[in-house]
Amino acid sequence: MQTVKALDLYPGDLRWIIEYDPARCTMCGSCVAQCTQNAIEVRMMRQDLTVSRAAQPDPEPSHLARPVIRQKTDIEHLCVGCGFCQKVCPNDAIRPVRNPDQRLPLLARGHGPIKRGGRTELNSQRTLDAIVVGRISQMTDPSLDSERHTFDVRAPLGRVLPSRELPLKVENGRLVKTGTTPPVNWIYPLIFSDMSIGALSTRAWEAVALAVAYLNEECALPVRMSSGEGGMPIRLLESDQLKYFIIQIASGHFGWDRIIKALPRMKSDPAGVLIKIGQGAKPGDGGLLPASKVAPHIQAIRGVPRSTLHSPPNHQGLYSIEESVQKMHLSLNAAFGFRVPVAIKCAASGSSVSVYNNLLRDPYKICGGFFLDGIQGGTGAANEVSLDHTGHPIVSKLRECYLAAVQQGLQGQIPLWAGGGVGLTGNAAADAFKMICLGANGVFCGKILIQLLGCVGNEHGRCNSCSNGRCPNGICSQDPRLVARLDVDKGAQNIVDYVLAFDSELRKLMAPVGNSSLPVGRSDALVSTDRAIAEKLGIAYAC
Repeated sequence: MQTVKALDLYPGDLRWIIEYDPARCTMCGSCVAQCTQNAIEVRMMRQDLTVSRAAQPDPEPSHLARPVIRQKTDIEHLCVGCGFCQKVCPNDAIRPVRNPDQRLPLLARGHGPIKRGGRTELNSQRTLDAIVVGRISQMTDPSLDSERHTFDVRAPLGRVLPSRELPLKVENGRLVKTGTTPPVNWIYPLIFSDMSIGALSTRAWEAVALAVAYLNEECALPVRMSSGEGGMPIRLLESDQLKYFIIQIASGHFGWDRIIKALPRMKSDPAGVLIKIGQGAKPGDGGLLPASKVAPHIQAIRGVPRSTLHSPPNHQGLYSIEESVQKMHLSLNAAFGFRVPVAIKCAASGSSVSVYNNLLRDPYKICGGFFLDGIQGGTGAANEVSLDHTGHPIVSKLRECYLAAVQQGLQGQIPLWAGGGVGLTGNAAADAFKMICLGANGVFCGKILIQLLGCVGNEHGRCNSCSNGRCPNGICSQDPRLVARLDVDKGAQNIVDYVLAFDSELRKLMAPVGNSSLPVGRSDALVSTDRAIAEKLGIAYAC
């Protein structure tokens, strides 16, 4: 018998324990073949039995060796509880069970910081859950009929000039334009957040893009999608569908060579350009795409060899807000002939209001939006310490930015877009409505989209294998065998159905407060059941 030592790992140390019933198992091998983590294996088990084969009692020992399924106990092959083994087992003989006595957070650190995909563990601290719609129009101001009333559900992407600054004058009784105005696109107040080709599989990215095109062309909902860092396929860059996409440039500048070369052949302009300075789940920390996910098509799009791709924590050569205006905004506006709005995305932090104030004072009037990302936003390849302990919740920073603009009389000029935990509890429309009432022009979300594609990860430690390329449903993997599991058409249909429900629910919330257009900044419509939150956000307290 092998010597067992006190520090040897066994399944009781791990987050998930594989429950296996050998009596129901037919040894078809499906569970072992389909386990993306390689967390189980076939082993031989010895059985000692005492049997009597004669007519009278005549016991004799008997030995059997039979194959069984066993769980691996090394850190490299952890079970993540995705449940795919249970899904493919024809006899329901195997399943993962959560282990409340696990010691993994301590043991795994011997291999470096723990990486985790998916969202943070902060859903118990959601400010939005302590806010409700408290002002309902009744006898004083009649409410609207959400089914029959016409609503203007549109938000600006681009610098909005106040009426006194518009280059207009009256000549001979006619309104004449005397100069140029910044480009503004009026879009739906929901943007599909930046998830790159590389972070997502090609089929997953295609499903989201297909949903965007359908929502625009068949449902008349001008939803836009951010490409994420890493470029886009040439066929998309040179197609009419480019107008539904916001092209992102991040600190790695991956894929921008192809975008620049495609400029002369673009049939339409993109919806916008987004300069990503930081993201909510790991502000101040650069991105990482492991080499296992840099497949040949990723190498072609990004123009890189097969290696781990690091995005620096900051844009090289960019060290101040003023430089961001002068260098990046100006150059990217010029690249598209000043026809495309250019926005900036930052992580919510103590300096968010300072950044927004500087952008508001932009003398060139070319900053087209401020995207603010909170700590509860998801990411595919971050350390747990960054996910759980770095950043700022979105709600208070959004409110501070909006009130800073109000104090200067500049609200609405640079649209505020907020994200980070939108739809965390499944209802993105309610979260979006509350954030719009607090000052946002619109919201962006990402994690809920991949959940609609079949992601089983959650905030309680299930799966969250986005960072290692072993996604069991082929959403965040580049392994062709895993990617083939994803149904593109069904995934796109799920996203379309959800957005249509989102639109209906948003109107259901706009109607009772009596608003035909988005209630941006209408904090009087909200109340909080938490006194501290009410005082911080400047809204009414209700108990």
